[in-house]
Formats: sequence, C-alpha cells, structure tokens
Amino acid sequence: MTHETTGARMGSVDLQSGEVVADDPVLEARVRRAAQAYLRSDVPELVLPVTSELASIDALEGAGVEAWLGEDDDHPRGERGSPVRLRLDRLADEGWQTVHDVPLGRQGTVVEHLLIGPGGIFTVTERKHPGSHVRAASRTMHVDGRAVPYLRDARLEASRVQGLLHSAGCAGVAVRAVLVIAGDLERDVQDPPQDILVIARHEVPNLFRRMPERLDAARVSAVAHVARRRTTWAR
Repeated sequence: MTHETTGARMGSVDLQSGEVVADDPVLEARVRRAAQAYLRSDVPELVLPVTSELASIDALEGAGVEAWLGEDDDHPRGERGSPVRLRLDRLADEGWQTVHDVPLGRQGTVVEHLLIGPGGIFTVTERKHPGSHVRAASRTMHVDGRAVPYLRDARLEASRVQGLLHSAGCAGVAVRAVLVIAGDLERDVQDPPQDILVIARHEVPNLFRRMPERLDAARVSAVAHVARRRTTWAR
C-alpha cells in the first residue's frame, strides 16, 4: 500500500496469510484498518490517505482529530464535534483507561476502543447511520429495515478480546461489547439486547459514569497495562 500524495510505500498485506506489515510503526493502526478494507475489496493497489509519513492520530488535536475521525453528526458542519474517542477519554479523571485501535492478530482486525475502568471492561465500536432509523432487539439489528450483523460482530469481538486477556494472565475478567449508534436509535422494549450495550452517541460517556463499581483501581491499572502490550494481541 502506498501514500496518497507521495506514492511512497507504507506497508504490505500478505494475500495468503493475511498478515499486515506497516513500514512506519506510527501508522500501524491506520495501515491495519486500511488493510481490512483492501482484503474485502477487489482492487490492484491500496492507497493510504494520510497527511504525512509521520502523521498520527495521537499527534492531532482539535480540528485535526475531527478531520481524521470525521465530524460529530450531532453538530452542524463547522461546529466542533466530539468523536466517541474523545468522549471516552473524558473518563480518564474518573479512573477509566482507554486503549484505542487495538490490533487483534495479524489479519488487520482492529478494535476501535477498549475501555477499562471501575464499571468493567468494554469493547466499544461506533456505527454511523445519520438520518437512518436503527432498531435493536436481543438478537437482531436493522437499519431502515435492513438487517445488519453488528450485534454478532460485536459479540465475537468482545469474546475474542476476553480470551486474549485471559491468555495474557488476566484471569476472571469479563469483557462486554458496546455498540455506539450515530443515528435514530430505537431499542426494543419488549426484547432488548441483553449481553451487549447498544447506546446512542450522546449517552457517552455519562452511561459509564453511572455504572456500579466492579473493578478497583489496582485491577483497572493491571488490566490496562496488559492491554497496552503488543504481545497480548499478537496471538
């Protein structure tokens, strides 16, 4: 895969094994996300859109973050929005830690956000459907009447993260999936999702603040330390 502007090589994807290799470690998470799209498409070459060879989400602020992640659909264009990433980071002063862009294995799979705090451990994924009606029940989800596999995918992701944390020594931890919906969300009151949280973007981060304490500060710190090790996920 190459740089959008300069044409410089940014990384590669092994088409037999699915292994993703980033030439610049700063861009690894971005390369992995782009590789996912590439592996699902039928194009001869993948071009990676970045602002410079040394660009990093962590180095961007304000408008730069919005340009990279996209505007908050709850705010008019031109008005500063608040991506889910930034909303989760607001919990830091209350004992929560967030690990962004967690790479699972070598096939380019990336967990958008892993949230660890007093209320527990959560994989957090956003699905953007501005202007659409999203209906969530216990086992199904529909966008404007069309079935989507978001619940299944989120459950599998949380299960995989939990298994890898157990393998890395975090015995007894439970990981719950969270789907953040940007759109007109309706939860089935008769048959709501049970093992997965389906929430609207505006509910982040206050929903997590209201959760009862399940992990003490020492446990949160220990799990977050393990979650930030690259070796935890390279299995």
